Amino acid sequence: MSTAQAREPASPESNPLFLQSVARTLRVLEAFTQLPRPLSIAELSAAAGLDKSAGQRIVHTLQALGYLERSSAGLVPGKKVLYRAFDYLRMNALVESATPVLHELRKSVKERVDLSLLDSTNIVYAVRLQSKRENFPATLVGRRIPTFCSSGGRAMLAALPEEEAMQILQQSDRRPLTPKTITEIPALVDKIREARRDGYALALEESALGEIVLAAAVLDIHGRPVAAIHAAGSLSEWKEETFRRRISPLVMEAARALSHTYKHG
Repeated sequence: MSTAQAREPASPESNPLFLQSVARTLRVLEAFTQLPRPLSIAELSAAAGLDKSAGQRIVHTLQALGYLERSSAGLVPGKKVLYRAFDYLRMNALVESATPVLHELRKSVKERVDLSLLDSTNIVYAVRLQSKRENFPATLVGRRIPTFCSSGGRAMLAALPEEEAMQILQQSDRRPLTPKTITEIPALVDKIREARRDGYALALEESALGEIVLAAAVLDIHGRPVAAIHAAGSLSEWKEETFRRRISPLVMEAARALSHTYKHG
């Protein structure tokens, strides 16, 4: 066995405690990530890599338990999925601590403010306080954006050791979300270094055209990034330099208020 092979981490599936049946069930629910529309049993089975019989049994079970529901056009996630999201949010100490801080920040910046959590190659929004203009996806808790092209993602990457940040960049699916999305690794490394220097990261129209977003990382008691606080505005109302000057001190102060008080894991 080569040294490289010896260092490869074991896959979760190789652990004797890993239950394939649970994994298959969750893959059925995860099918809606790539196919966000009502799906048939055959489509859910195919997306989860299951044969028709196994797919039918899992879908029936999820439907009986309320995790899938039937609409006029097919099967969709059930309300029980929202129950579990509520459980996560109410039991997350960081989300609880961040909420009053975000409300105060929202009063100061008068723009949308968000809290995102780092999940390797993605960030996921856990709190979203809206501004006067929004599109529907930007209002939803649980929305994911690739770490590499989000201001919050880059702010958190800047707080990681360079080797770890580079690994996340290399593992990322760096397809552009808009024509302005930066995807080349050298340019992304420059943006991460800029965030490390400034204490915040800024993204211009990289996940939504016409949007400017600034974010600072929230660190746990070990100095590792676990979240980011974002403020988002419209380029029809803000010039980049004005947004940087007025918004960055407020966002960084909010992030500092939460940092080093949270023990991750």
